[in-house]
Amino acid sequence: MNKRLAILSRLLRYPDEALRADLPDIAAAIPGAGFRPDLVARLLRLPRRLAQGDGLDREEAYVRLFDRGRGTSLHLFEHVHGDTRNRGPAMIELAQVYEQAGYALDARELPDFLPLFLEFCAVAPEGTARNLLEQCAPILDALHARLLGRGSAEARLYAVILAATLAEIGAKPAQAPTQEQERTDAEEFAELDAAYESEPVVFGPESDPDKEGARAKVAAMIQRLRHFRGPSATAR
Repeated sequence: MNKRLAILSRLLRYPDEALRADLPDIAAAIPGAGFRPDLVARLLRLPRRLAQGDGLDREEAYVRLFDRGRGTSLHLFEHVHGDTRNRGPAMIELAQVYEQAGYALDARELPDFLPLFLEFCAVAPEGTARNLLEQCAPILDALHARLLGRGSAEARLYAVILAATLAEIGAKPAQAPTQEQERTDAEEFAELDAAYESEPVVFGPESDPDKEGARAKVAAMIQRLRHFRGPSATAR
């Protein structure tokens, strides 16, 4: 098992009471897990932050950061093609990668949820994990930049998790932080409403709202995922 990826996966989880109870063990494991030396002290700040103050405040900060809007979503395919229906085939392919590796999915979580993805990579064969992480590196880099752009303490600490994930494939964040800042609840919900209004629910190929660029991206991702499943799986 890759202990570093297991730790990163856990730290990206919703900071409920169960996670907060595990924080001392997680913090104790970080120094000896083999992280790049310059990342160790920075990684230790997140468990310290999550353990401080009111747990409800930490949970609210997590929801504000990751669950409102697509820019900092922890669902990987949100950053490829949003809520378009092409996300479905990509989900199926990724779920089958997990399944064929003997990894049992939690029915409550989507396959592209980053903490789940990292949990799988932690137990997958090294080559498979590296290839999957390399595919997602541009998404991780963009997410890192957007988190830094939020400007909050939590956002900066979670950005370190993304930097440590990129370090697993020998990469460093390359994109400059965006100018996106924290917004009010009203602004966040107004943006979500506008997105849903601009992408109405329609059925049938003649009503497909997807753009060719999005189709090309998801088609390429699905093709790469099929590579991991092998010829016998793609023939089904």
